[in-house]
Amino acid sequence: MRHPVTRRRRAQALIGVVAVTALTASACGGGGGGSKKHDPNNKAITEVVNASDKKGGTLKLVSADKFDSLDPGDMYYASAWNYSRLMARPLLTFKPAPGSGSYEFQPDLATEVGKTDDGGKTWTYHLRKGVKYEDGTEVTSKDVKYAVERTFDKEILPNGPGYFAQYLDPDKTYKGPYKDTAPDKLGLKAIETPDDYTIVFKLPQPFADFNYLAALPQTAPVPPAKDTGKEYIKHPIASGAYMVDGQYEPGKAVNLTRNPHWDKATDPLRKALPDRIELLEKQDANDVDNRLFAGTAQIDVVGTGVQAAAQNKILTDEKLAANSDDAISGALAYLAISSKTPPFDNVHCRRAVQYAVNKTQLQRAYGGKIGADIATNLMPPTVPGAKAADMYPNGAKQSGDIAKAKDELKQCGQPNGFSTVATARSNRPKEIAGATSLQNALDKIGIKVEIRQYPSGDYFSQFAGVPKWVADNKVGIMFMQWGPDFPTQFGFFQQIVDGRAIKDAGGTNLSELNDAAVNGLIDKATATIDPAANAAIWQDVDNKVMEAAVILPFAWTKSLLYRPPNVTNVVVTPAYSGMYDYLNMGVQ
Repeated sequence: MRHPVTRRRRAQALIGVVAVTALTASACGGGGGGSKKHDPNNKAITEVVNASDKKGGTLKLVSADKFDSLDPGDMYYASAWNYSRLMARPLLTFKPAPGSGSYEFQPDLATEVGKTDDGGKTWTYHLRKGVKYEDGTEVTSKDVKYAVERTFDKEILPNGPGYFAQYLDPDKTYKGPYKDTAPDKLGLKAIETPDDYTIVFKLPQPFADFNYLAALPQTAPVPPAKDTGKEYIKHPIASGAYMVDGQYEPGKAVNLTRNPHWDKATDPLRKALPDRIELLEKQDANDVDNRLFAGTAQIDVVGTGVQAAAQNKILTDEKLAANSDDAISGALAYLAISSKTPPFDNVHCRRAVQYAVNKTQLQRAYGGKIGADIATNLMPPTVPGAKAADMYPNGAKQSGDIAKAKDELKQCGQPNGFSTVATARSNRPKEIAGATSLQNALDKIGIKVEIRQYPSGDYFSQFAGVPKWVADNKVGIMFMQWGPDFPTQFGFFQQIVDGRAIKDAGGTNLSELNDAAVNGLIDKATATIDPAANAAIWQDVDNKVMEAAVILPFAWTKSLLYRPPNVTNVVVTPAYSGMYDYLNMGVQ
């Protein structure tokens, strides 16, 4: 089990805050003297850098983290979704293109984008013929149906989103193939496979955004005979250009080699340039950056940007800056405040935190103006229909309104403050620095914060995403970062504020908000086709969640990314939270 942060680790976090603060001041032009500052090149934000069709070599990836899963049906990190397309082919995917072009659907396993002829209740997809797994057998529509059915069982697959179960079987009558009594384990009636190359999804209610669900890695086919349940993470059967070499060792390494049965004729999207793709996990975060600078690794697969020391090097070195991109991630960094853990079950205690935080210090912890813009509402500015708002203004400098915070404490019956537990991910230095900033800010109003750190790969499946664990450990505040599952208001909000998205494990509604009014607005928006009316409903969702004060937004994150000169086909993809698109990368 994990234990409260030690003094030594707390001191390291404080050092991180000081380092980031100093870096931010210099990066923004503050202070006198020092090295000349250089802006990031940002070329990969607007075009494909080092375009190439050269085959061969080994693409080397590195990570300070580990994937939440390598099973396409059980993953939720954007980096895992991005990476999964190297070995797995969902029905649809997103175009490997810069800017808004990355949001364009591309048929992958399917021959075309899904069609509906009844207002969004029935969606039909036709599969490409001749797509083969790594063992040479052909992919069929039943394999796609089975892959989707697997996602219904959150005991076996706790991490991935729950959209298919929620919208195909809202009454929760189907329990997944592992409990399916049908001989072929394909008993979900909401999905039909009239032939080997056709799959039909039948929803009880219209859902205009269903093609976005078809682009999830959960639609990548799984042959039932090869499914090993929880063990499938070690060697998912490849339908894409690459397959796992041996077995994945979570937290250590995974290597990909060419799928000998992949046929370019069935796959117009993938270049499949490297002969081999190697990934080392759980490496020191600063060492990851140094490997990129040295060219001994091509990509930090986490995709959330370099650390403070590397940021300083990039901004003071013209050659390094020329190979960097300050990409808008489209993600919101926020505090999830429990609606269940006392005394945060009182809205005024939650509002006290809203007023007390120092968002300027939190911004500095996340890399200053290079790393983040201060957020005051939920909807990311990258999502169409987003409107700025500030329900809890906390001073002209966003440094906290102590008087208002103390007044809220009085209203919740805690005038002298109280003690609580805050969680953050141990291998995310910016998050740890942010936790220390939070600790300092809340101390000013008498709230004593104990910081506990947990590994990000297990953060949702074992810790913050498990309501029983949160209750047992009396956790009040959880650091969180969330980007839209797809570029719509639904894609941003549903999994983090819909009460029906709360799960026993692997959930992302960390606040455990289950508000009938919010749930009803989500249903209303889902069935509303008119864009203007739809956007207005989602604005109401934003307002109601902020009124409940269960989410404290503080930063729209940006990622200062570095690309070594020896990597090809580099492009920032907003569709995958502003990281580089891994689909067609190569080495030179």
